[in-house]
Amino acid sequence: MMGKIPINLEKVDEKDIDKEILRAAIIAELDAVNLYEQMAQLTQDKNLKTILLDVAKEEKTHVGEFQALLLEKDKEQEKELEEGKKEVEEELKR
Repeated sequence: MMGKIPINLEKVDEKDIDKEILRAAIIAELDAVNLYEQMAQLTQDKNLKTILLDVAKEEKTHVGEFQALLLEKDKEQEKELEEGKKEVEEELKR
C-alpha cells in the first residue's frame, strides 16, 4: 500500500504541482481499489465482501474524477491516453 507520495512535491515546479497531486491521488485510489478487492476475495463473510466491493467501486469513481481533472490540466496526457487506446484497438484488431 502506498503510504507516501511517490514524488517530493516540494521539488515540483509550481506550474506542475496540481498535475502531480492528481497523479498521486490516482495512485492512492488505485491502491485502495486493489486492497479492497483483494480483501473481498479473502473473506468468507458475504456482508463484508459486499461492503468491500462497494467501497472499491466508489474508489474507481474517484479515479475517474481525478483523471478527468488531470486530462483538463495536461493536454499531453490526454493525447497520449488516446494514442494508447488506438494502439490497443490496432493490436487487437478492433
